[in-house]
Amino acid sequence: ALTTRTIETPRAGRRGSVYEIPLNPTQATAVRNALAQSIYNRLFDWIVARVNRSLNSHSHSAHTIGVLDIYGFEIFESNSFEQLCINYVNEKLQQIFIELTLKAEQEEYVRERIEWTPIKYFNNKIVCDLIEAKRPPGIFAAMNDACATAHADSTAADNSFRQRLTACTSNPHLELYDQNFTVKHYAGNVTYTIDGMTDKNKDQLQKDLLELCKASGNRFLQDLFPEPLNTDARKRPPTASDRIKLSANELFTKLMQSQPSYIRTIKPNENKSPTEYDDQRVLHQIKYLGLCENIRVRRAGFAYRQTFDKVVERFYLLSSATSYAGDYVWKGDAKSACTQIFKDTGIDSSEWQLGVTKAFIRHPETLWALENQREMYWHNMATRIQRAWSKFMAHKHDCATKIQQAWSLSRDRLRHVKEREEARSILSGRKQRRRHSMASTRTFYGDYLGVLGSGGQFIRETIGITENDAVLFSSRGETLVARKMRSAKPGPRILVLTPRDLFVVAQGLDQNGVLTHTLEHRVALASISQVSMSPLQDGWMVFHVNSQPDLVARCDLKAELMYRAVKASGNRIAVNISATIKYNNKNMKATALKFEEAGASPHEQFEKKVVRVCSGLPSSSESRQVKKVVPTTTMTSAYRAPRKAAQPATRRPNTNVVVPGMSVPTPASVATTITAGGSATPKKKGVTSANTVVTTAALEATQQQQELQPAQTQTYSAANSVSSSSTQVPPPPPPPPPAAPAATKYPRYKALYDFPASDSNMELVANMVYEIIEKSDSGWWLARKEGETDEGWVPYNYLNSDPEPPKQAVTTNDKPSNNHLNIAAAMKTASQGLNDRTSNSMAELAAALANRPASPNGGIAAAAAARSNFASRRPAYNSRPIMNDDSDEEWV
Repeated sequence: ALTTRTIETPRAGRRGSVYEIPLNPTQATAVRNALAQSIYNRLFDWIVARVNRSLNSHSHSAHTIGVLDIYGFEIFESNSFEQLCINYVNEKLQQIFIELTLKAEQEEYVRERIEWTPIKYFNNKIVCDLIEAKRPPGIFAAMNDACATAHADSTAADNSFRQRLTACTSNPHLELYDQNFTVKHYAGNVTYTIDGMTDKNKDQLQKDLLELCKASGNRFLQDLFPEPLNTDARKRPPTASDRIKLSANELFTKLMQSQPSYIRTIKPNENKSPTEYDDQRVLHQIKYLGLCENIRVRRAGFAYRQTFDKVVERFYLLSSATSYAGDYVWKGDAKSACTQIFKDTGIDSSEWQLGVTKAFIRHPETLWALENQREMYWHNMATRIQRAWSKFMAHKHDCATKIQQAWSLSRDRLRHVKEREEARSILSGRKQRRRHSMASTRTFYGDYLGVLGSGGQFIRETIGITENDAVLFSSRGETLVARKMRSAKPGPRILVLTPRDLFVVAQGLDQNGVLTHTLEHRVALASISQVSMSPLQDGWMVFHVNSQPDLVARCDLKAELMYRAVKASGNRIAVNISATIKYNNKNMKATALKFEEAGASPHEQFEKKVVRVCSGLPSSSESRQVKKVVPTTTMTSAYRAPRKAAQPATRRPNTNVVVPGMSVPTPASVATTITAGGSATPKKKGVTSANTVVTTAALEATQQQQELQPAQTQTYSAANSVSSSSTQVPPPPPPPPPAAPAATKYPRYKALYDFPASDSNMELVANMVYEIIEKSDSGWWLARKEGETDEGWVPYNYLNSDPEPPKQAVTTNDKPSNNHLNIAAAMKTASQGLNDRTSNSMAELAAALANRPASPNGGIAAAAAARSNFASRRPAYNSRPIMNDDSDEEWV
């Protein structure tokens, strides 16, 4: 097939003769090249089809987005068939650009009856017809005819092609020369060489080569030629120009069905340099790309056009006539709505026009202004929504915070109360209770020494645990330390309980005075059979270990240690309560530890295996209930509760106030009442007016009686006041001052630092003095504030090491003059109603002050008489006790 060619001659509709014609070297070379070119083209098409099939979506889509990369025009010194095909495709794309932009836009203005000025532009359809037309024949048609009549000599075909081009010279965009021709493309004039052009256009793949490929043993090569072979076909196979024209027309049809957007690229120079810019070349490209015409059309036309419904749908929010609260409320048609929107937004009438079906906006700035107004509308709406949402979320957050605080406090307290009650239930009321264990704030904290914290590094290294391990309990305590030839003695130790072991760590100083830690005991919880405790309030515990010496330890937080150990063992460890505890010492000999209740000392005494401790609270004593913590509510100005109306201030009468100048009654004396006349009448014989005691209760009773019988009121004159006061006996000296409060029996310490409060710990405030009720070796002291009953644990290192001096009773020997007190009382009585008293009351008060005798009780008697008389005349003041004035002074 590469060296011969099969030719069949027809004969009157019947099969003719078949000839095999040998090929000359030139023809054989052309056939070989045609076969290689065909295989290469089909392989490239197969790769493209395979990639598209892999990238194709599995679901059907009505809309797709495609990207078309256009290489651009090719203008070289020698241009041949390849450059003609590429430039032809660019002419077709330019024609699409003109059809979709310039021509289509001006036709739309005419169709919509928009007033505008038409713009002239170059339409390259005449260039496209010059290349692809059949009648009159174009360049591709003349080339195909030359290839059909050419034989083995390609030069003859080129000459035939040149002769046929003479028929195209009527087109002004073609210039024909001897061996070349020039086409005036939209991007510039391009001169093509005729020599060899027809040979490149021929299709040398004859039927013999197709039969050869389809009969190949390579399956992949057979798949590259899927079309069926028709041996009876008389039609010539398509040439290269036919395939290019067919592909360009298919692309043209597909692009016309879409809405293309263009990105025009401009080549700044021919050297591919980022720093060079050839002005002439750039201007040439701008001119021949048609950008100038496009800009002129856009300037003369309208930048934005859209149907009435779409415009109203997007911009109806900008007019109050078309929208309300985000809803469309216009009752008319869409065209009138567009007119209303443009008027309400303040757009000049020259910037917009309404066509038959569309609204047109001339400049992009106008469209941007509308878009900005729309964005501002949504921004304002979003701001309102955010503000309302922020208020709602703030309220929700406040409510959630209150609920979380209440739940957190309740949950922690319930958990702590539950643990404490479980520990108490394990003891089953068989052991006396300590006073501090009754506190409501007692919490099972667990790791009191902070073994897992930064300060517990040495302890962790000693017992061989890490920060990720669990520590159930840690505290300071004591264990029985064996001594040579002597009985064991309690020694301070550190007790650490983990989920598996109980560690006993001893502290000491080495030769250099550095604190060291030594692991003394490690008892596995699995080996502990039971824990023995005494029924008293002591803190001693005996851990009975299988096949090992028992561990005897003392801890102030014994209940928590016992509870943690029992829970860690899965309630396997039993708790035994006995006054005599038998245990195995280090030599595995049975030894007894006895407990006795004796003495009043709060500290335990250990002597010769006997522990003496004072009696504690009964084992049935209940712990104090946990106080409810009401979270404080912060009221903002927006939710402040309304103020209540101002109420008249009322003061409870003090029944213990004694009028100066009167005697203090003895148990046998009886308080007298003041009659309507103002004199004191004793109820019992032998009690004179000098020994009369005036109480506020009696004064109130008298004032009520005066209100009920206003007609019986009598007035005192100054003479009567003097005569009545002259018969009185001087009173005894005033009573002694009240006794100083008894000094507290607990030592007082001042806080050096602030310490926050927790569930079991009390808050410390710097420079405040606290009473220390109990000191524990664990480093926590039971304290309370001065004058309060609430107790709690505080760290001892936050307190001053030196106690505060005890409080001293404050006494004074300064006694105020009764005479001065009488004058002050009289002046105070006079100043109560200075603005609203009558002239008679003022005269009586002045007479009482002027005729005040030298005796200290005379003046007060006159003042009391004048005050009583004034009270009888002004019933509005009768509800107030005589000596219970609204002032900052009181009689003592």
